[in-house]
Amino acid sequence: MRIVHTEASCGWGGQEIRILTEAAGLIRRGHEVTLLCPAESQIYLAAPKYGLPVIALPIGRKRLGPLLALRRWLAEHINEIDIINTHSSTDSWLTAVACATLKNAPPIVRTRHVSSPINTSATTFWLYQKAVKHIAVTGEPLRHQLARDNGFALDSITSIPTGIDLERYKPRDQAVCREMLGLPTTGMVVGILATLRDWKGHIYLFEAFAELLPQFPDLKLRIIGDGPFLWRLEERVAELNIGHAVSFVGHKENAEIWLATLDLFVLPSYGDEGVSQALMQAMATGLPVITTPVGGLTDLVTNNNTESDTGLLVPPRDSHALAAAMKRLLDDVSLRTRLATAGRIFAQTHCGLDKMLDSMEAMFRRYAKPSATSLQSVKSLADNASHSGK
Repeated sequence: MRIVHTEASCGWGGQEIRILTEAAGLIRRGHEVTLLCPAESQIYLAAPKYGLPVIALPIGRKRLGPLLALRRWLAEHINEIDIINTHSSTDSWLTAVACATLKNAPPIVRTRHVSSPINTSATTFWLYQKAVKHIAVTGEPLRHQLARDNGFALDSITSIPTGIDLERYKPRDQAVCREMLGLPTTGMVVGILATLRDWKGHIYLFEAFAELLPQFPDLKLRIIGDGPFLWRLEERVAELNIGHAVSFVGHKENAEIWLATLDLFVLPSYGDEGVSQALMQAMATGLPVITTPVGGLTDLVTNNNTESDTGLLVPPRDSHALAAAMKRLLDDVSLRTRLATAGRIFAQTHCGLDKMLDSMEAMFRRYAKPSATSLQSVKSLADNASHSGK
């Protein structure tokens, strides 16, 4: 198939990483994939590293100029596109309006990566239920949220969680990884891997950590990631007087090694989550995890006080509950081990990259232009004939 992705966001996080990872995977499977995005976006700079062809278009704002630029490009390439996958609000609207004004426009699949609410206006209903062929979301709770709050038909929405590379994220020798990075090889370390945004809940993690330090004076907290909220987080660490035990290590390309240096992973998000890639990565690494029941996070973490629990859940924006959960795990090595094992098994079973690629590929095939599926049928017949010697 010939697939075009659009992305208006200039930021960086799990959404952009999913787009690139998914596109690269489908390219490896023989599909032609192209990304349209603003030249100033971070995904534009990152795309070549993933082997993804990228076209710079000024689609970062809902304005007439960006709409006309996108429409011109689509009109010029309309016979070379089997399906379009949009991702953010702005590019989804621009693509929907552009395609509505073009003859033989390619069908659109809209992927929603986050759980932030959307308005209930008639125009929004048109976008999601008329302009696009199908909606993909990254977690089952997001699917039911759109049906419940916006009245979208459940059968117009499919949950396809993001997949991770299970060869990359796997249990490793902690001491070896710490030594590799020049870190102390002993001592307990709590950590988080996330873009530094307010709703990731770092502030509540700091407050919980400050509450625990008197009982665990040698405990360390490692912040992996970068982002626009860094200054505020550093300010809060200083206010709590915990700077001696907290380290900001920034964005790391070798995140799998940094995760393996931790003893406990915490993601206290309080909004806008789909199914967190970082949480999946931590579970696949073999870390016990604590998170909150927001967005699609409960697709990963169950906390029913049973042997099958994959982590601990705490209320969002509750530093005291978070401190209590952290203390529970720090005090109980058998519980840490049990949750880590169950989480790793869950990640290996449900969170692999191929599972996501299979599901997205099947969805694209279902909604692509008829010519794309016809071409695939011809190719399959030719391959079968070749293999049978005919």
